[in-house]
Amino acid sequence: MKGIVFTEFLELVENNFGLEVVDQIIEGCDLETGGIYTSVGTYSHKDMFKMVGKLSELKGVPVKDLLEIFGEYFFGTLSRDYPQFMIQENIFEFLKSIDDYIHPEVLKLYPQAELPSFEYEKLSNNEINLNYKSSRKMSDLAVGLIKGAATYFKEEVNIEKVIEENDGSYVVLKVSKIG
Repeated sequence: MKGIVFTEFLELVENNFGLEVVDQIIEGCDLETGGIYTSVGTYSHKDMFKMVGKLSELKGVPVKDLLEIFGEYFFGTLSRDYPQFMIQENIFEFLKSIDDYIHPEVLKLYPQAELPSFEYEKLSNNEINLNYKSSRKMSDLAVGLIKGAATYFKEEVNIEKVIEENDGSYVVLKVSKIG
């Protein structure tokens, strides 16, 4: 997993809970890196699960909710740092571009990146299925990213997990425009 995910997560924790909580997370987890991350490095997703789990334990917020909050926050970073990926006219066009355009471009920058796949299926003009596949099983992070995209494109959506298989490595997310 790319280091920017880790550095942004720790920044979110610091901004919302303070540096003491960041220290408690790093000290309270047996992290492969010892808690040292750079935005361009590559690290085990297991460290992310350890840190999110520790934050959940410290603050009493479910892991699912923390991953969604982080995904929404992280989309703001991605939209700021990679404006070339935000050229679509609406959220559905953006979501459709993930596997067709964005991920191939990301792999040009980071050939070793292990990215989830998102298969886009149009159900109607106001409803799609986004089929998420990843051995990392972080669909809740994907839900947060979609929420962040909706905010970015100034659209209101409902996101529902309609299928979850293989312990979360395959999830169908139904995204419906509201209004």
